[in-house]
Amino acid sequence: MCGIVGFVGKGDAKKFVIEALKKLEYRGYDSWGISFVEGNNLRVFKETGKISEIFPEKIQAKTRLAIGHTRWATHGGVTKLNAHPHTDCKQNIAVVHNGIINNFESLKTDLEKKGHKFISETDTEVIPHLVEENLNKNNSLLEAFQITLNKLQGDFAICLIVSKENKIYVAASGCPLAIGIGKDAKYISSDLLAFAGFTSEVVFVRDGTMAEVGENLKIYDIKTGNEKKVVFQKIPTQIHQAERGNFKHFLFKEINEQPKTLEKIVAMDQKEIETNAALIRNSFGTFFTACGTAYHAALSAEYLFARFAKMHVNTAIASEFPAFENFITDKTLLFAISQSGETADVIEAVKTARAKKAKVFSLLNNPDSTLGRLSDVVMITPAGREIAVLSTKAFTSQLGILYLLSCATAGGLDKAKKNLKDASKSVSEILKSSNIDQIKKLAQKLKNSKNLFTIGRGFNFPTALEAALKIKEVSYIHAEGFAGGELKHGTIALIEKDVPCIVFAANDETKDAILSNAQEIKARGGYIIGVSPKNHPVFDYWLKVADVSDLSPIVNIVPIQVLAYFLALEKGLDPDKPRNLAKSVTVK
Repeated sequence: MCGIVGFVGKGDAKKFVIEALKKLEYRGYDSWGISFVEGNNLRVFKETGKISEIFPEKIQAKTRLAIGHTRWATHGGVTKLNAHPHTDCKQNIAVVHNGIINNFESLKTDLEKKGHKFISETDTEVIPHLVEENLNKNNSLLEAFQITLNKLQGDFAICLIVSKENKIYVAASGCPLAIGIGKDAKYISSDLLAFAGFTSEVVFVRDGTMAEVGENLKIYDIKTGNEKKVVFQKIPTQIHQAERGNFKHFLFKEINEQPKTLEKIVAMDQKEIETNAALIRNSFGTFFTACGTAYHAALSAEYLFARFAKMHVNTAIASEFPAFENFITDKTLLFAISQSGETADVIEAVKTARAKKAKVFSLLNNPDSTLGRLSDVVMITPAGREIAVLSTKAFTSQLGILYLLSCATAGGLDKAKKNLKDASKSVSEILKSSNIDQIKKLAQKLKNSKNLFTIGRGFNFPTALEAALKIKEVSYIHAEGFAGGELKHGTIALIEKDVPCIVFAANDETKDAILSNAQEIKARGGYIIGVSPKNHPVFDYWLKVADVSDLSPIVNIVPIQVLAYFLALEKGLDPDKPRNLAKSVTVK
């Protein structure tokens, strides 16, 4: 969450920072701000809302040093005072920060006793004040920064500038941060996308390190202050800001890219799939862990490996993983799934597993991520960058790869690839204009609904959970997903006249049971929307999907992704940037 950027060197620092923040707005769009040194003076501009429509020319300045921030609020409301950057009492120090300072209240109380005045509700504001306090004790700026960092408890990526230095001081612990090395400038960001196209050489700021970034670059250990070797890496030149093309929104564009991403999975290297399948097959206990949409993919993996590989795998939401850490040994395989590779809870689970010498296998959509660097084995979903906050093509890519791995574990990869290719064609059918029009009409019917339920069985129980998530994420309709058989254990009490319920009725062994559940809901006045290869008298509205057998979760979720998109449009909402959400959840 939150996007932070910095620039030092030759060129228009202010312009770079503003344009870079626009690229990172998907990480947070509650407010934004920039700070720069002009002459010997520190200047700060910040506003609530999105930075998308701001032009660099609106801020008149000439500077070669600047930092910026686009915020997803954690501590403190969405106000101009709470927007970053934050400064010290003398307005000489400015800080932008991603993460959470867990002990900020005690630090703030202590600083207030010493005469420091705070103007925001944020945890971040303690950082410049701590640096100011440490400078008052005749420490150098580097020493004051190090002492400050050692007092912070929590996760952070920080950029700091002062009024009379042409340097940016940065630090990282538990949050991503990278420094791009250009010919005449250095670029700093929490996301490589910010400086893609400017340089291919990067230095990742590792956990527990800080850096002094100016004409030269120096890396130090936060605890000891000892200088460390600077490690340069190359990043792929194809990292670029995605374009909407002919689509009005990134969400609909990414939904429509799914047939191609599934075809790319079919074409993945067979040896890589079989080698990784053998790793799962030979492990003594496999744990899948993930958050949000990726967690629904992990739940699907439980069913896939039970069906095809005849294997039991364990699944845990990453934030709850500590409850199961006693089961982790040096023979365990931890399989982490993440779109961004920066999800804080997943990274914490991986660190726990590594401490117990377990092997870590990650399925990612971002090869240059923190999770990738922590993993023993990495598979990349070929979905390409997702810009919309809702995950669509990354999710179906995860399902596709998990399906191939489960089948390869049992020696059935060739057939599985053919089935996945057929599923890709079926997704293309769903996205034809005639089917889109039918889903639009359904969105018009449902736009005023206050509550909505989704149900599925077997492979489609996780699909029901993901469908409910998609709808509530972007349309703000209260939606809940359930296993079909669980309705009568309490939830059916909420069914009343015209409450919509989406029923995933795959043509498999669960079909009769899920249709019976649909009948139970309809008998109590519910409005039944069937997602199924065949129509049925119980359906009040039918969304036709192909019969693709065990790959029904992939084709079944697509019409609901489309429905969620059009529900947002019907309600006048931004489908790319839902309220209160950010693409990359880098705080616990």
